[in-house]
Amino acid sequence: MVNRGQAHTLEAVVAALLLLSSLVFALQITAVTPLSASTSNQHIENQQQASASGILSIASQNGDLERSVLYWNASGQRFHNGTINGYYTETMPTNFGQSLEEAFGDRGIAYNVYVTYTGTNGGVVRDEMIYRGEPSDNAVMASRSLVLTEESRLRTEDLELGTQIDSGNFYAPDVGAGGYYNTVRVEVVVWRI
Repeated sequence: MVNRGQAHTLEAVVAALLLLSSLVFALQITAVTPLSASTSNQHIENQQQASASGILSIASQNGDLERSVLYWNASGQRFHNGTINGYYTETMPTNFGQSLEEAFGDRGIAYNVYVTYTGTNGGVVRDEMIYRGEPSDNAVMASRSLVLTEESRLRTEDLELGTQIDSGNFYAPDVGAGGYYNTVRVEVVVWRI
C-alpha cells in the first residue's frame, strides 16, 4: 500500500512539473509589445476613427472640407504652398487642416489625408493631400465624399473664391455631364506613432 501512495505522489509531482513547464514555455514564445492587439488598443483605435469621422463630418457641414479640396494652386499644379510633390507634410493652412492638427498633432498620433476621384480613363485615382509617412498596422480610416459641380471654384491662397474648376486647372478631371464635375472622396488615415 505504501508503494502505491508513493507512486501516486510521484505521478502528481511529475504532472505538476509538466503543467508548469508548459505554461512557462507558452509565455516565453508569446511576444507582447505596446502595439500588440488588446481590447485597450482596439478602444483607442475606435476613438481615433470616431475623432477622424467627426472632424470630416463637421468640416463637410460647414464647408471647410470643400474649401480644402479646392485649395489648389493651378499654376503650380499642387496645393497652395505644398511640397514639390503637391501635398503637405505639415499642417494644411485651412480650417480642416487645423482641426486635424488640433485633434491629433500633439498626441503622438500621425495622420495622412488622401483624395480619391475618378480619373480620365474611368479608374480611381488616389492622391495625397497631407502625407506624414507610411501608416502602421494599427491605422484606422474615416472618409467622406464630396460632389463637385462645374460651378465649383478653386480657392486662392487666402481662401477666397478663384477661377472655376476645369480639367486644365484642377487635379480631378471633369468626368460628368449636366453640371456634375466629379466626386472627391477625402480619406483620413490615423495611427499611433
